[in-house]
Amino acid sequence: MTSKLDLVHARAALFDLYGDHLRSRGGQASVAALVRLMKPLDIAAPAVRTAVSRMVRQGWLRPLRLPQGAGYGLTPKCVRRLDEAALRIYRAGTLTWHGRWHLIVFEAVKERPRRERLRADLTFLGYASLSETTWIGPRSSIELDNLLEGEGVRADRFDAGLEGDPRELVARAWDLTAIGEAYESWHAEAVTLISTLPEQAPADLVFATRSRLVHGWRNFLFRDPGLPPELLPAGWPGEKARVYFEQEAARLLPAAAAFVDRELM
Repeated sequence: MTSKLDLVHARAALFDLYGDHLRSRGGQASVAALVRLMKPLDIAAPAVRTAVSRMVRQGWLRPLRLPQGAGYGLTPKCVRRLDEAALRIYRAGTLTWHGRWHLIVFEAVKERPRRERLRADLTFLGYASLSETTWIGPRSSIELDNLLEGEGVRADRFDAGLEGDPRELVARAWDLTAIGEAYESWHAEAVTLISTLPEQAPADLVFATRSRLVHGWRNFLFRDPGLPPELLPAGWPGEKARVYFEQEAARLLPAAAAFVDRELM
């Protein structure tokens, strides 16, 4: 049976590649290198080129002329998105909570495509909807200004204290039961994925395995807002999953990085 961790789409895989490896290597790569790096994930060259073209249209990548040939580099918009993601994926900074909430209130967006983009992006940034025009998160996001400006949305923002039990607010805004079950499912699949990796596996297989691990974990950015421990249920399964992810991602990184360096040459 195919695991969810086995399924990686080209566009998502490219985001993972740029964020996980290329961001720290100048944020650029030739088309040929991108095709080689996607091959271990069973993503064919036409799918890579289609995904790249789409990411250029959306403002995530920009075309470049590199010594190795035509290539693509990160835009400032993509750098901000990847840095925001890294902060939450790898705890690259200290995520603190001071008992206050970040509240966003904006006028109703009539156009459905803009409304759906706004909803998806705000969810990615850790916000939840209290109503169609009111969103709340445990902290403000460094990406928020650019998101609202890009969508042409004016919003009032508040740093607010809650009069009442924050757990009741959390229960209304986020489905912690579903998120916890998703963590348990991911952890079980991740253990199975790692257990199938041979002890002396070639670098391309290590890269592919780690990429699938990171991809599955990165999906939680669209579900889990990163709530502080004091607002989470006892025995929160996300903590066990996080420990396992950090352990295995770090263990597999040297071989995966060596593969990336080789294919970028």
